[in-house]
Amino acid sequence: MQEHPILSQVTLGYSPMIDRQRAVIATRLTVFPERPDAVPDPQALFAAFAGIWPEAANPGPASARPLNPGAVAERRQVSGMKPVSLNIAGEALLGAVLAAKPPPQLMVEVPAFMALDPQCLAPLMAAHGEGTMLLVKGRPRTPLARELLPCFAHSIVDAGDDLRGEAAAPAGVIRGISTVQSGVHTLADVEAAFKRGAVATLGWPLDDPVLKKAGRAGVPADVTVVLELIDGVEREWPVAKLEAVIRRDPTLAFRLLRYLNSPAFGLSVEINSFGHAMMMLGHQRLKRWLALLLASSSKDPNAKPALFAAVRRGLLMEEFGRASGDAETRGELFICGVFSLLDKLLDQPLVDLFAAVPVPERVRQALLGETGPFQPYLELLRAIEREAVFDVRENAERMFMSLAEVNRAILAALANARALD
Repeated sequence: MQEHPILSQVTLGYSPMIDRQRAVIATRLTVFPERPDAVPDPQALFAAFAGIWPEAANPGPASARPLNPGAVAERRQVSGMKPVSLNIAGEALLGAVLAAKPPPQLMVEVPAFMALDPQCLAPLMAAHGEGTMLLVKGRPRTPLARELLPCFAHSIVDAGDDLRGEAAAPAGVIRGISTVQSGVHTLADVEAAFKRGAVATLGWPLDDPVLKKAGRAGVPADVTVVLELIDGVEREWPVAKLEAVIRRDPTLAFRLLRYLNSPAFGLSVEINSFGHAMMMLGHQRLKRWLALLLASSSKDPNAKPALFAAVRRGLLMEEFGRASGDAETRGELFICGVFSLLDKLLDQPLVDLFAAVPVPERVRQALLGETGPFQPYLELLRAIEREAVFDVRENAERMFMSLAEVNRAILAALANARALD
């Protein structure tokens, strides 16, 4: 990915917006300038994001589109979402971004206190008039100006504020503006948000522990083929034996070939069979994509947001290790990121799953013992997902990574993940 100078002037974080069908309909990208009063060039910021989310302006080549682009477009049309929501954590930079006419694939979040400021009325209405989709962030404490209401497509309201607002906020404060619910920490919070009429949640609960269920096997039966393939690749079985395993599940073979032929994988030739994949990649490189197949085996709708996160975690962890120049380390970092959510995806504790899945020792240390050389990468990744600027900077500094390196890794991972969605 092209290196943009602005990546050394900001700190990035991201989180998904997820609708009631558990589909990810937009990505929220949070931008923290180095200093609250700093104003990096907005056009340079837009250029850094160009090409990652191009659908609103240009659908792009067929090979780079999601498997079902019509369904994605339909979901966005229903919710009125653009692919990316920019959360600018700095009033000066936000003002500059609004004045710079953001590209059509971007939405821009506006804090409620700015929406209530009479001095911001004209700039916000001008941005809306130029075609920028605006979201109001937070529940305003007094009603918005009547002429400003049509400028906002959605509001982002924390679950706690939303509940308090039902009783305390003046009637009609954000009447007619649909809600994206933030602050959801459990699946019960998610269900409650949608019952209150939210069109989406911001983020997804990933921290709830998964408990072992009595009477259930450690690994669901429908992932047996993937586990056997992983075991066979680990033992370096002959290609013919591995092909015999994957032939038992044609759907699995299709999914694997789709992954291998995606732009994210970067191969110069089209892979047309498992044997061809083995010849081109070898056993070691194939392990990471079998890990992704295992993670995507769940049929539970609630697993879709976790899979979205797991793919990005794997790709981001791999990008963190790119500077090492060690292909084996990068492959294990990818597996570590994907498997960090394997318990949520397969609804089994990691300790039980790892009894059946061959896992590299450094991955096992990080995910079961919270130790080892990969643990700092996981901490940095989680800080990015929380959009916790000070934690991101502290963890990056501890790992001797510059902000530019971290931000480049984030954007590369998000771009590669889009090619797999």
